[in-house]
Amino acid sequence: MTARFATGATALMPAAARTVHWPRWLWLSAGVIAADQLTKAAVLATIREGDGWPVTSFFSVVLAFNSGAAFSFLAAASGWQRWLFAGIAVAAAIIITALLRRGGSTLYSAGLALILGGALGNLYDRLAVGKVVDFLLFHYAGWAYPAFNVADSAITVGAALLIADSLRRRHDGPDGAPKGIR
Repeated sequence: MTARFATGATALMPAAARTVHWPRWLWLSAGVIAADQLTKAAVLATIREGDGWPVTSFFSVVLAFNSGAAFSFLAAASGWQRWLFAGIAVAAAIIITALLRRGGSTLYSAGLALILGGALGNLYDRLAVGKVVDFLLFHYAGWAYPAFNVADSAITVGAALLIADSLRRRHDGPDGAPKGIR
């Protein structure tokens, strides 16, 4: 068996077995991008900035733009942040694609694919609109969580899957067997 620069359970897999099916995860990323862009287009076509539709007492669909990062980090900067965050997204996409090629568990690969799709969905906004389109707003009794979008949700779920995968591997041990059974 060949193990090229891999760790954990994937180190025991032949390189060909780890990389044969990696492009299928790109379909999940493409689905995230499509869902993100379709929902953003629908919101842009029907809601004006600052307006919103109450859906429940704690959730509304609004139109907000974010020129910064998460929680509007650097949103007030003079415009250079657009290119910084675009560059970070491109670098992340390259690294995540390389990690997908290396292979891994289903949780790990799905997490990476979700993060990739989310990063590319928001990258498109930065390049085409100049800022990220956000529209999902949760609020309660005068408090509001910052508005977000489908891409942000995919990134969050992807990160949770990566954490779950790392905890599973910590519990199982490096060779995939439960700790204490070697």
